[in-house]
Amino acid sequence: MIIKNGTVYQEDKTFAKKDLYIEDGIIVENAGQVSDKTEMDAEGLLVLPGLIDVHSHGAVGHDFSDGDMEGLKKILAYEYAHGITSYCPTSMTIDKEELRKIFRAMGSFQEGTEDAPMSYVAGINMEGPFLDAGKKGAHRAECIMAPDVAFFRECNEACGNLIRLVTLAPNTEGAMEFTRELHDEVSISLGHSGADYNTAKAALEAGANHVTHLFNAMMPLGHRAPGLIGAAAEDENCMAEIISDGIHVHESMVRAAFKLFPGRIVLISDSMRATGMENGTYDLGGQQVTVNGKLATLADGTIAGSATNLYDCMRTAISFGIPSAEAIAAATMNPAKSIGIYEKVGSLTPGKRADVLLVDQEWNLVKVL
Repeated sequence: MIIKNGTVYQEDKTFAKKDLYIEDGIIVENAGQVSDKTEMDAEGLLVLPGLIDVHSHGAVGHDFSDGDMEGLKKILAYEYAHGITSYCPTSMTIDKEELRKIFRAMGSFQEGTEDAPMSYVAGINMEGPFLDAGKKGAHRAECIMAPDVAFFRECNEACGNLIRLVTLAPNTEGAMEFTRELHDEVSISLGHSGADYNTAKAALEAGANHVTHLFNAMMPLGHRAPGLIGAAAEDENCMAEIISDGIHVHESMVRAAFKLFPGRIVLISDSMRATGMENGTYDLGGQQVTVNGKLATLADGTIAGSATNLYDCMRTAISFGIPSAEAIAAATMNPAKSIGIYEKVGSLTPGKRADVLLVDQEWNLVKVL
């Protein structure tokens, strides 16, 4: 296939009017390498890499923590239809045996087909249970546990070593040992934590390289107490997630985040099962959540995940004044780099999988390939 006349987003974050060549689902250098010369005219359209959501719990009435693989397929179909071509289903803090069941089920999960397109599973994000109960957010306090290397490895082995991210509160007992032991096996993300600057800095020096939903469920950035945010901003190897849905983080702080973490912001949805559904009451990790528009809250008013998808988060970031080239990178290249899959996806570079979006000048999604 040849996508003609589009304005293609480049690996250097520029746009170029050029053709894109695809052979057997892989981007290639030139037309001579393409056996199927079918052309698709993208005149007037932007050609972007498929988006990568590394932190999402669910959508369309289903949640990864249900342990229902048919439900996961429906989530993945929804994500694909909204331009997210790679996806990390994300677990909640639930009972240990339930976590074991979920990860075992993923060990035999079958990807979609051309007849039933869905996002690829790029890996699993294990958000709980190694959290700080004081910053639990929408996670269940009774299921929180101390960092446990053996339990992590048990879960990872059960799912075929698919866990790409694990959230860790660095101020909990055993967190530093966990980080030193596992940082070469999985990206360790600091979050759901009341950690101070020195504790967070120590965890980063021990091998952590990611922050879970920046600003949410952590100490604020203070001029005398910079906390986790200040420590992570100073670490040039640390990526930071942010939920740009217009609810979790004020638009001014979204702009500030892109300045604090230049080239290191990872846009995420943190979406829950109510995404793509009508307003109402839904379950999230065993707790009741009320959804009204984009806002999802527990009974006590705690914000509980989002009710939007990553493509809409990217568009919202652009509406906040984030340069489009940076917002696209934060939804494609940066998440791919953050979980170690950039050699396969994240840019429209020859040799990578041809996950391609066609988008109009108003950022409306026209087609997903």
